[in-house]
Amino acid sequence: MIDLIGILTRTLLGLAPAPVTQAPKAPSIVSVPLVYGPGAGSAAGPAATISSADAVDKVQQFYATIKQVSAQFRQTVTYETFGSTKTSDGSLFIMKPGKMRWDYVEKRKNKVEVTKSFISNGTYLYMVEHDNKQVMKKNLQQDLMPVAVSFLYGKGDLKAEFNSELDTTGKYGAKGDLVLKLTPKKPSAQYKNLFLVVATTDYHVTQSIIVDATNNVNHFR
Repeated sequence: MIDLIGILTRTLLGLAPAPVTQAPKAPSIVSVPLVYGPGAGSAAGPAATISSADAVDKVQQFYATIKQVSAQFRQTVTYETFGSTKTSDGSLFIMKPGKMRWDYVEKRKNKVEVTKSFISNGTYLYMVEHDNKQVMKKNLQQDLMPVAVSFLYGKGDLKAEFNSELDTTGKYGAKGDLVLKLTPKKPSAQYKNLFLVVATTDYHVTQSIIVDATNNVNHFR
């Protein structure tokens, strides 16, 4: 049997859409641009005045306040073993409770075409291979979405699944950005660390980076 949840996790884990405006008090729709430039969405000045635990709480609180998220993204995957990099573009739409669609696109003959989609209605997850006209289906009642994905629509508990610390290496994000380094409490073959670059204005995530057990890097922005 094909592990569709595993495919989703390996393909999408690390993506956290970053809205361009602060979240209002009332639930709202949030949209984002395709690619974030250096320092996008973050307040000036270092963000070391908050603890990592409090920052994780604020990130979860932000995504708990919105009903819908729409975004465009660029994903860059660096393969440690082969020394190669692959870049993909796409768009996503998330609606509570649990509905989402992720489309990967390619430019072909001067037009953009969707090549792969992950679609969930909250009960089932579908992976659609548009070129091959294949559809795979997974019952989400039997196999839950990973917390690192489900927190985007207000479910799951990052603090229950990960140990957190502030990353001050400067490897990810721009000067003054708050960067969270999350390490799974239970060892995982799918990821060793998850880094979240967080805007200190409202604690939305502007970039996310997953490092797997073999040091491959999956970077969304």
